[in-house]
Formats: sequence, structure tokens, C-alpha cells
Amino acid sequence: MILPILAYGDVLLKKECSEIKQSYSDLDQLISDMFETMYAASGVGLAAPQIGKSIRLFIVDGSPFSDVEEGQEEDPMAQGMENFKKVFINPIIEEESGKEWAFSEGCLSIPKIREEVYRKEKVVISYYNENWELKEEEYDGYAARIIQHEYDHIEGVLFTDYLSPLKKRIISKKLLNISKGEIDVNYKMKFPLLKKSR
Repeated sequence: MILPILAYGDVLLKKECSEIKQSYSDLDQLISDMFETMYAASGVGLAAPQIGKSIRLFIVDGSPFSDVEEGQEEDPMAQGMENFKKVFINPIIEEESGKEWAFSEGCLSIPKIREEVYRKEKVVISYYNENWELKEEEYDGYAARIIQHEYDHIEGVLFTDYLSPLKKRIISKKLLNISKGEIDVNYKMKFPLLKKSR
């Protein structure tokens, strides 16, 4: 089932999420719905708070990064992304390392806004997968960035929180319009300041 994605301004997006137990009700269905929702919105990651659940869970599928257009060279940072489809339950980022690098990030909760965000190039993360097997893995490049972005969501952090005060002022009107639902999106969303039902 495709679920509505919470838009910028919703208080749930700024809350630190809670860990869940293996007995969490209908978790398999929730994960399945999250993948369906993410694909319908053409995303590469989706965190539970974005669909209204304040729990430490996010999913990723980085395969769009591995698509190479004709005449383009393969991006070395996209290596292995075609197989980067994962579920992260109760994740903990153990370490971030390497040089900080900039990338123009977007977010399904903040449609049509992209801004450069600096993040470390490597990440070590421990988490449970969908079978409740404990894993600890290291990622770099785009995979690390997607993880860091989605992990921020379960910590109540958005990519716009990394922007300079000037940059935030420049996009503040656009952000307000998103909260009000004054934006055209081709996927289901819930807008916190929307006056009429849509």
C-alpha cells in the first residue's frame, strides 16, 4: 500500500525516534508498504518518520545511482549500488570517517529543493535486517550518503538543518509553501499547514 509522505514542517520529522522490538506489530507489512511508497515517489531511501511512524527504521535502494546514460562514463562512487537494497532496523552509526564531500541532496519530504550538503565519505553502521540478524558494515560514497541522510531522519534531523542561515533564508518561502501544500508533487503527501483537504 502506498502511504502519504509527511511534508516539511510536520513536527514528527523533528523528533528523535524510538527503537522497536522484534514483536513490533505488522513490521513485514510496514516494510513492504515503505518500499512501495518509496518507489512510487522515485526515492532511493525512506525513513519511518516520513510516513508518520516515530520508530528507528529506514529502507534504501540505491540502484538508480548505477544507471549510466549512453555516452556517460560510469561513476566510480556508484559501484555496487545496483545491489544496495536494504532494511535498517534500530541502526547505530558507529563511526563516520574520511574527507567531507559535497553533494546536492534532496528529500521526499522536501520536494523540488536540492542543496549541497557536506558529509564524511565513509560510515560504519550496526543494525538489524528484516530477519532480525545483527549486522555491522562499512559503506562509502553514495551508499554512505544515503545511510547518513536516512539516519538523520530517525534522529529528527533534515538536510536543510545543515544549510547556512543565509541559504535557509533564501529557501524559506519555498519551505513554507511545501508545508502549506502549495506545490505540485506526483506522489501522495500530507501537508501540516494545508487548509483544505486535497
